Amino acid sequence: MSYLTASLKIEILMIIGYGDRARTQCEVVRLFRETHPDLPPLNQGTISIIEAQYREMGHVRKVPSKRQAVVDDDTKLNLLLALEENPITPARQLARDRTKRDKVNV
Repeated sequence: MSYLTASLKIEILMIIGYGDRARTQCEVVRLFRETHPDLPPLNQGTISIIEAQYREMGHVRKVPSKRQAVVDDDTKLNLLLALEENPITPARQLARDRTKRDKVNV
């Protein structure tokens, strides 16, 4: 689904239609394939995802992931100590350096 731009997703929503003029997912797959024979074929699951995202969020743009890194207390403490020793070095660089050292020592 990564090849689908926002404009293609909007086109899919337009093909779906609205109300009593809404098309089935099979019809949408067929019409999209006829309109864009050069693109990989859609499946009904993709259409469901696009439609659900639009109904839930009101747009079809890609939503960034909100995953946060899991950092244990030892790592936080080591990072704070490294920051105290090297206050000029950015924290991200210190964390990267620390991760590289830990991988080498394993």
